[in-house]
Amino acid sequence: MRGFFVMAHFIYILYSESKDNYYVGYSKNPKERLSKHNQNHKGFTGKARDWRIVHTEEFPDKNSAVMREKEIKKKKSRKYIEFLVNEKPTD
Repeated sequence: MRGFFVMAHFIYILYSESKDNYYVGYSKNPKERLSKHNQNHKGFTGKARDWRIVHTEEFPDKNSAVMREKEIKKKKSRKYIEFLVNEKPTD
């Protein structure tokens, strides 16, 4: 049997001071994804260039990460997001 490599999946929360807004997303590589958010594009994060990662959570598979992302977004609560951000430091 060959070696088995498991790649982690993450949810991440970004914050933009200029927009005073949070963004919740999913990625295998949040730091790489952050650089894309800070580029000019038509999406929600495209209007600001000061997004920074303020919270991450790691999951063993894509499905778990996507489910957690949906759970956070479904709450539609800035208060809950701020609780997560302040709960524990991110890497």
